[in-house]
Amino acid sequence: MTRDVLLAVVLGAHGLKGEVRVKTFTATPEMLGAYGPLHAKDGRAFTLASVRAGKDGEAVAAFEEIADRKDAENLKGVELFVKRAALPPAADEEFYHVDLVGLAAEDTLGRHLGRVAAIHNYGASDVLVIARDDGDEVLIAFTRENVPQIDVKSGRLVVAVPEETEAGDKGNVE
Repeated sequence: MTRDVLLAVVLGAHGLKGEVRVKTFTATPEMLGAYGPLHAKDGRAFTLASVRAGKDGEAVAAFEEIADRKDAENLKGVELFVKRAALPPAADEEFYHVDLVGLAAEDTLGRHLGRVAAIHNYGASDVLVIARDDGDEVLIAFTRENVPQIDVKSGRLVVAVPEETEAGDKGNVE
């Protein structure tokens, strides 16, 4: 399965020559072009011609494919991705969110809890969203204490659930 990694989202046009303001999700705004061409979900490719830092977490970017303000305005809200394979390997004890989504979540006794559906950050820290087989979701703060084991290669992680109860034979967390 090919996975894409979100690197930026276009906030709007900047100036008259086709530049755009983007919210970046890279270590620094200048890293936006470090992994090759960007693409949108609809398959459009964008070659970065230039990028410079803007306000905190933002950059001003120019793409070879965008020639004027009208074209830049049409990009507002477009998410910009790279293929996961374009990124360098994660360091020890570090993970790309895209590598965790889809992993099986088990409790410390090896019981299946569900699968990691998403990872969100609401300002304080990352939160794992675990989709249970019954359709419910469990939100777990993504800390070493709550998630003591992660094995991306085997496709699983262990969640130390604070309070566990069994619902029938399912072993569900409630």
